[in-house]
Amino acid sequence: MVRLSEIEIDPAYLEEYKTILKEESAASVKLEPGVIAIFPMYRKDSPTSVRILEMYASKAAYEQHLKTSHFQKYKTTTLKMVKSLKLVDMESLDAATMPFVFRKLKQDNE
Repeated sequence: MVRLSEIEIDPAYLEEYKTILKEESAASVKLEPGVIAIFPMYRKDSPTSVRILEMYASKAAYEQHLKTSHFQKYKTTTLKMVKSLKLVDMESLDAATMPFVFRKLKQDNE
């Protein structure tokens, strides 16, 4: 399962939001076997426009992720910071290549 989260953050909360998001994404990847990637980023021309590439092993892994304490903490503490949220489900054009991309990324960082 692949999803893009398109989030608009209230500028007054941007730094606080980024800190909370970094903690949540790191915990998700580290603690949850079904979370393949949670990769937060922002638009260069608009730092309050956050995008998160989310990749899960399955729909069940995603549903389990939503129940974790670290996700629940993220969701509840950032609620007032989020001006808008759009979840966009995606389909891979070439799912067979995905394992090679991650393997290469790991090798390049060693």
